[in-house]
Amino acid sequence: MSKVSVLVVDDAPFIRDLVKKCLRNNFPGVVIEDAVNGRKAQALMERERFDLVLCDWEMPEMSGLELLTWCRQHETMKSVPFIMVTSRGDKENVVQAIQAGVSDFVGKPFTNEQLLTKVKKALAKVGKLDALMAGGPVRQNSAFANDSLAALTGGKAEAAKPTAPASAPVAAAKPLINAPQPGAAKPAAPTGRGQGQLRLSSGTQPCVIKALSLKEALLVVRRSEALPQVLEGAVLDLEQGENAEVARLNGYLHAVAALEPKPDSDWLQLTFRFVDQDAQKLDYLSRLIARGTAQKHFIPGA
Repeated sequence: MSKVSVLVVDDAPFIRDLVKKCLRNNFPGVVIEDAVNGRKAQALMERERFDLVLCDWEMPEMSGLELLTWCRQHETMKSVPFIMVTSRGDKENVVQAIQAGVSDFVGKPFTNEQLLTKVKKALAKVGKLDALMAGGPVRQNSAFANDSLAALTGGKAEAAKPTAPASAPVAAAKPLINAPQPGAAKPAAPTGRGQGQLRLSSGTQPCVIKALSLKEALLVVRRSEALPQVLEGAVLDLEQGENAEVARLNGYLHAVAALEPKPDSDWLQLTFRFVDQDAQKLDYLSRLIARGTAQKHFIPGA
């Protein structure tokens, strides 16, 4: 029985590696190639035949939508399952992708189960599921062999989960701008340099942006029943400016800590690290920081 070949396309190396690991852990016989953007993926697809494409939407050089449109214009690729893995869940974007011929969507952030369910469904439609399942799942006997994508996206691992440090490891990373000082008094409602929405696998939470750089953001959120997990994947939606420009920034929680030095703190301080390499998103962040600097809202770090 021939092996199933999958192409993973995403400009964030971290996401590509974790998606590949998830697929290999569950389908040992799968053959996986990856590409950093639609242009590189296009070159691969001209040389090789793939049974499934898992593709990000927002990428430099060629977007996922442009790659999808190109695929559907070629007879040999018209029926290849094409799953868009994206943080774009707006109705107009969904309609646009459906009109271009997308097979399915996986919304960011996602769990292992959500990703695997979509993969199985897509391959079942083209008669490739049996070949995919032929190898069976990999058994993981070590407590340290937890699937990294499950940790990144909030999946439940059976082994002990990483415990959030008592104090966020921000000092080990590049210093953020305008970071709150240790021992600061608890605000009744934290104020910051901007507002946003943090989308986690457990739901969406409004957040206050306390500091911002090109690599990460320091956020404050109200504590809820489902505590965010270190390495949990998320999407940060930022809406700024007179034109209500929105950026959807993909990343993960690098650190989670109480805003106050007590276990029942009503507010959490999150270090959200970006994984996107999209030039447009980096340009947006640069303009946002520059605009904030002019308004004395932000002081860029080194």
